[in-house]
Amino acid sequence: MKMIAIEDVVYFQAEDKYTKVVTGDGEALIRKSIKDLFEELDADAFWQIHRGTIVNLRAIARVDRDWRDQPVITLKGRDEKLTVSRTFAHRFKAM
Repeated sequence: MKMIAIEDVVYFQAEDKYTKVVTGDGEALIRKSIKDLFEELDADAFWQIHRGTIVNLRAIARVDRDWRDQPVITLKGRDEKLTVSRTFAHRFKAM
């Protein structure tokens, strides 16, 4: 068992019956749904960007647009990019 400080979390992503917790140092799995987790997180620090993904706003380096004009998030210090679904894209209109 390992304690992860919430400020160290880059994003959460649903993965089968678990939720993957991604930090700058690695990954871990927890047994909590994205829905339940989102209800416990600070809405000013974490945004749901997809049905199965919640991102830490402090971990966002920039937001670009893909060929469909959907927001795509580039994270600080990470190679992967996170696509924002149409349901949550309105949050990124001003960016």
